[in-house]
Amino acid sequence: MQPGDDATMTIGEIAGRFGLATHVLRHWESMGLLTPARVVAGRRRYRSADLYRVATILRAKEAGLSLEQIRELLTSAVPTRRREILLRHRADLVARIDALQDSLRFIDGGLECEHDDFTACPHYQAMVRARIGPHATPHIPA
Repeated sequence: MQPGDDATMTIGEIAGRFGLATHVLRHWESMGLLTPARVVAGRRRYRSADLYRVATILRAKEAGLSLEQIRELLTSAVPTRRREILLRHRADLVARIDALQDSLRFIDGGLECEHDDFTACPHYQAMVRARIGPHATPHIPA
């Protein structure tokens, strides 16, 4: 380590700070997501900048990005490529959110029925018929 270098955190310290197992940080390093400094005997030492890198990786994973996508985002020197990845993932998220909102409407429709058996509720039956499509003969449960 050079004088003034802030690479002072061990792998155990940084893993503990984020609630991660140390093998996760080693895996991220093997993928090129992290590059901790090396000191005597090759031990890893993490810098304050590595804290931001780990936090970025975790936030990106929480947003649903794969480790490969995260690596490309963090290592690509081409800003338009990084933007393409984010735009594509954004479109995927919007589609998933739309599908989840539709699922929520379906569940709420069943819960809002005043019948003991929600499958007998006209509103619920209409939602199911809409999923079947306009050319199907409805089968209403007995």
